Amino acid sequence: MPKALILANSSSGLYDFRNELLLRLLKEGYEVVISLPDDLKNKELNEEGCRVIHTDINRRGVNPIQDMALFNAYKKLLKAEKPDVVLTYTIKPNIYGGFACRCLHIPYMSTITGLGSTFERGGMLLKLIVAMYKVSLKKCRCLFFQNDTNRKIFEQHGIRAGKHVTVSGSGVNLEKHRFEEYPGHADDITRFLYIGRLMKEKGTEEYLCSAQKLHEKYGDKVSFAAVGYFEDDYEELVNKAQKEGYLKMIPFQKDIHPYMKEADAIVHPSYHEGMSNVLMEAAATGRPVICSDISGCKEIVNRDVSGILFEPRNKESLYEALERFMSLDLDQRKEMGLAGRKWVTEHFDRMRVVDAYVRELTEVV
Repeated sequence: MPKALILANSSSGLYDFRNELLLRLLKEGYEVVISLPDDLKNKELNEEGCRVIHTDINRRGVNPIQDMALFNAYKKLLKAEKPDVVLTYTIKPNIYGGFACRCLHIPYMSTITGLGSTFERGGMLLKLIVAMYKVSLKKCRCLFFQNDTNRKIFEQHGIRAGKHVTVSGSGVNLEKHRFEEYPGHADDITRFLYIGRLMKEKGTEEYLCSAQKLHEKYGDKVSFAAVGYFEDDYEELVNKAQKEGYLKMIPFQKDIHPYMKEADAIVHPSYHEGMSNVLMEAAATGRPVICSDISGCKEIVNRDVSGILFEPRNKESLYEALERFMSLDLDQRKEMGLAGRKWVTEHFDRMRVVDAYVRELTEVV
């Protein structure tokens, strides 16, 4: 029985977006071992037949001592498990897990789920990250990208693996995220919904600014909500928006489907993405999407048919996109939602992404 070891930084992220791959590996006769820093989905993963091992990861910090401890923990884990192949996801498992695999001559494949802000800001930190990626991914058998822009940026920086493959993000489970009939609200309120962490790089300021302006114009005929957490820097802004009545803040929810079902459109003003899972799930549900015209978002939209794109980091552009949606009648909105479901069915079926991973795994093992 071949053994596959998965290195990831979130049990929820792995279970919600890659569980179909884990189930496929189990079905194909692999022993699946997973290294995670939290236990939120351990029960579900263990019940399916995976074996979960705890590994501490500081996901957001840049602490050399902690990162060296992570590298050593991965080396120890690899020596103990002796996997036939390793799959790594997100920056720290990619860098430190990849380098540990390289040192121990264990075949590995990695996935770039997004570039983050470092590649935009430049400077010494970018030079350091690029150097670390070059070292860690040099012997990577296959490097998966979720959009072609990220792939080109890596290649322009000279970061290369044995093989580069672009897939449609994590894809979307079309059975789990089923189509829902478009809501015909008796109160005639247009409901916009944002899903995710409220922070600068997700376009929070643009979202709140547009919400305030549209409330001033349409009053109670428009509603803006956000589901998730907010960064400490945005506590004052979020509290102000709630107090003044132009934002409803909903705590993090394990099941987001009921909220998407009631929304008229999903708004996603992010600055950068690998491939937005929120937008894929929204389109699969049959909801129009209004999002930044960036890689990782624009691919999910059949432009002006299933959604509306706007210029990122531009408050006025987002406001105009929302105004444009407000001008659509119910039938036009329904058609936009239907077109979104059709688009992701044709281009973002998760099982096609799983097939791509299994093909590459088969070559390695």
